[in-house]
Amino acid sequence: MLTITGIKTAETLLNLEHVCKGYGSNPKQLLAVKDVSLTLKVGEFVSLLGPSGCGKSTLLRIVTGLNTATSGTVEYRGETLKGVNPHATIVFQTFALYPWLTVEENVEIALKARGVPSAIRQDRARKLIDTIGLDGFESAYPRELSGGMRQKVGFARALAVEPELLCLDEPFSALDVLSAESLRGELMELWLNKSIPTQAILMVTHNIEEAVLMADRIVVMGKDPGRIVSEIQVSLRHPRHRKDVSFQRLVDSVYAAVAGQTRPEIESLGTAPGQPGATRRLPRALLNQLAGLVEKLSDEHGRADLYRIGGELSLELDDLLPIVEAGDLLGFLSVQEGDLLLALLGQTYAEASILARKEMLAGRVLRMPVIAWIYESLRRDDNHRLAWEYFLNKLQADFGNRAEDQLDIAISWGRHAELFAYDDDTGELYLE
Repeated sequence: MLTITGIKTAETLLNLEHVCKGYGSNPKQLLAVKDVSLTLKVGEFVSLLGPSGCGKSTLLRIVTGLNTATSGTVEYRGETLKGVNPHATIVFQTFALYPWLTVEENVEIALKARGVPSAIRQDRARKLIDTIGLDGFESAYPRELSGGMRQKVGFARALAVEPELLCLDEPFSALDVLSAESLRGELMELWLNKSIPTQAILMVTHNIEEAVLMADRIVVMGKDPGRIVSEIQVSLRHPRHRKDVSFQRLVDSVYAAVAGQTRPEIESLGTAPGQPGATRRLPRALLNQLAGLVEKLSDEHGRADLYRIGGELSLELDDLLPIVEAGDLLGFLSVQEGDLLLALLGQTYAEASILARKEMLAGRVLRMPVIAWIYESLRRDDNHRLAWEYFLNKLQADFGNRAEDQLDIAISWGRHAELFAYDDDTGELYLE
């Protein structure tokens, strides 16, 4: 467990202690969030950063009271949070506007739900619409607006109730690059100039540059289960510029924190379904993508900066990390202080023929306990065929509603290595 800020002060808005969120029942309970302790103070802009599936959004919903923790305590201004947090509001990545209401009516609806008189809510809505730069669009409907303009309305609606704590759940991810950049700048202008009454901002993102560009503090989360792995203070002055050496250096260090270090094999591989211990999830990566990354590393003489190679391959964090994780698990590469290092096995794979690659891959993929379990189950069957549902039912004990996704990944890897295949007509897996 990692405690982010150990000392409470009068300025503390939010305090989480040993928060866990699990789904299902013991002993195979799925933990979305485990043992998270976090504080947020007045004047802070904090970003929760990490790959998909690390519990960022779950934690945000616990903070706003839209979800309840399985264990641990959530305090707001020293009081235990019960139900929805009346001092916080949330902006989601989807616009979530009512299409039959005008811009002004969409902004007003949050105030109407709180019983604010018509004249007051109309005045406040129009001021906010002006503040976010949509003056003149009060009577427009969402269908008449661009994506960036619709998300501005979402921000205005969230700010209409004058929240002390503004929570953002990847609010720019559904926008095109230019609209997202514009909206980030406008939000930062409002925040830094204190043009909004918000006392603190907590933002979920998987975009490292976005976190460094906006936040004062970055809380890096890992997955399986979701937990806090490190905290990085951002002391760069605003406005921040992506091409600055200090900005690039900080982005590189955050990449290193998110990617982590290569773990010992006995710790990283996990166990097979039905065996004692944790069953390791397979990363959602295609093995032909891994082959491309290995070849790229070979061209780079066996070492490359993770942040730089992601940019060169035009891969977002959530696309790049699963491929890196797959390469790490298979022993083709390792991660060290934000750099990718090509292993001797990876170099051999890069130089091998197509048939030799297949043989190497089969051996490495069979090291994965889930795939070895599928392969051995098929080998023991008289017909070497078993129903897809058989494996799904077994995996559900370990992965719950993620079992189908895990089985799909295992089938994809097994097919690529020519270990086993899937018959769509009969719904069965069978040995090649």
